[in-house]
Amino acid sequence: MDIVFDYLTHTMEATANISTYCHELYNYLIYDLADPRTNDWYLVKHPVVFPIVMIYLFVILRVIPRFMKHRKPFELKSVLIVHNFLQVLISIIIVAIGVTGGYFTQTNFRCQPVDNSYSKHAVFMMIGCYAYYLAKYTELLDTVFFALRKKNNQITFLHLYHHSVMPMISWGATKYYPGGHGTFIGMVNSMVHIVMYTYYLISAMGPKYQKFLWWKKYITTIQLLQFGLIFVHHMQLLFYDCGYPRWVTILIMPNAFFFYYLFSDFYNKAYSAKKKLTAVNGVAKIEHAKGYKETNKANDVLNGDIAKKSL
Repeated sequence: MDIVFDYLTHTMEATANISTYCHELYNYLIYDLADPRTNDWYLVKHPVVFPIVMIYLFVILRVIPRFMKHRKPFELKSVLIVHNFLQVLISIIIVAIGVTGGYFTQTNFRCQPVDNSYSKHAVFMMIGCYAYYLAKYTELLDTVFFALRKKNNQITFLHLYHHSVMPMISWGATKYYPGGHGTFIGMVNSMVHIVMYTYYLISAMGPKYQKFLWWKKYITTIQLLQFGLIFVHHMQLLFYDCGYPRWVTILIMPNAFFFYYLFSDFYNKAYSAKKKLTAVNGVAKIEHAKGYKETNKANDVLNGDIAKKSL
């Protein structure tokens, strides 16, 4: 009996030690390492981003498909116009915050440390990071609207991966490094979003505006360019040291490369295949026209011979 009691006592002590260790590790990661200037801001203090992303994926992949199974797709025209307009406005505000904070005047594009003070530049960078982070949540509605409209072809692995990863990256930036070298991602991405959501806004306005959307494929080209710039920009940290943590590069560069690969694959499938199909159809039409012409020519000759024999 004493052996069982000693075993249970030892197990409880070990469990208590593990619990204490986990609690101390959580406090270290969530409080000690965090930037005290932004750590108490809404949706920043605790890692709520992870359950939110899980709920997002569950709703998109399970809840809405079951809800829409026997229903007709929603149009949501007015909702889409308002949503896309707000996304354009939010992106413009984020870029304006960065510019006002001296992004193109005080920022070193080679290597920029985080300004831990409460200077004008530092405060604007913190606000810009926070606004960018919150915008990642409103962008999740893109997928919700796709699902409610039964535009399931739009809900690709690329789309889900992008909308799942970006909230987590922006949460980490806002919580631990709200400023410095990493803000380049937010600035470039927000500029691209101004173009992208402007396209979505015009598209949502109806068929009569489709003639203004000839530049659709160039959006993907711009997105490819941004990931290339982000990759090169963060790669500089491997050669320059300004106090910004180099280990962030281990997270950013593979993601930037992966995003570039996914968007490049999407571009090739969406546009190169279409161009090839168009070329094939064009050749088919030419061959059909040639065949039609040769057949008519043969008929003319045949009819001519028949006419001669009848004479």
